[in-house]
Parts: sequence; structure tokens; C-alpha cells
Amino acid sequence: MQKINIQKLVYHIRHKYLTLNNMVIAIAFLIAASWIWGSLGMMQRNYSLQKDVDYKKRLLELTQLQRDNLSLQKNYYQTAEYQEIAVRDSLGLVRPGEKALVLPNNSQAAIDADTTKAAQSKQTKTSNLEQWVNFLFGGYSKSISEK
Repeated sequence: MQKINIQKLVYHIRHKYLTLNNMVIAIAFLIAASWIWGSLGMMQRNYSLQKDVDYKKRLLELTQLQRDNLSLQKNYYQTAEYQEIAVRDSLGLVRPGEKALVLPNNSQAAIDADTTKAAQSKQTKTSNLEQWVNFLFGGYSKSISEK
């Protein structure tokens, strides 16, 4: 009984689904799917290559800007103005009528005071939401946050 049902099923599948028209459609579908897959692969490759080209263009522009900046610095270092400033800084010279003020290095107490002020300013910083409320509503965030 089981063997007869399997034979009927095989006959039914062979004559209903494995026809020439269905085979042609399946092959056409496989060809179209492979063409789409290849196109997507090529698009991904082109995208990555374009990304590399754009990165190298930005790097070239950055290098050209750095080169231009260095040439401008070179021209500035050759001017009489820079040479005068460099000599005045290194030798401690002043122009007639100018007074030089030389300050000692900061003491440890002054350095400690600066670090404590920086730490206190970080602690009293308001949240982003409160800053926006202050900006939009004219400083009412304190009364809103207290409620």
C-alpha cells in the first residue's frame, strides 16, 4: 500500500511539475538570480574602490595643505619681523621704551588651586536637558527640576 502511494506521488510530481515549461522557467530564474548576484558583488566592489579613491583624494588635499602651510611658515621665518622676535625672545632683549615683565614659575599652591577649581566646575555643571531648558525658557530649569 505504501509503495503504491509513493509511486502515485512520483508519477504526479513528474507529470505535473517536471515539465519542459517548468524546467525552462527554473533555468531562467537561476540565470537571473546569478546575474543579480554578480551585479550586487560588482556594485559592492565599486563602492569599496570609490571609498578608497575618496580617502586618497582627501589625503592628497591634506598633504597639499600641509605643504602650503610649511611654505608659508618658511617664508615667515625668513622675514625680518620673525628674526627680531626670535632674537628678543632668546636673548631677553626689549625695544627702547618697553618693559619686560619676568614672572617666576607657579608655586605648588597655585597649581593645586587651579586643579581644585577645575574639579569644582566639573561638579557644578548642569545637565544637557537643563541647559536646553535654560536656553529655551530663559533660566527656569532650576524651578522645574526642583518640583
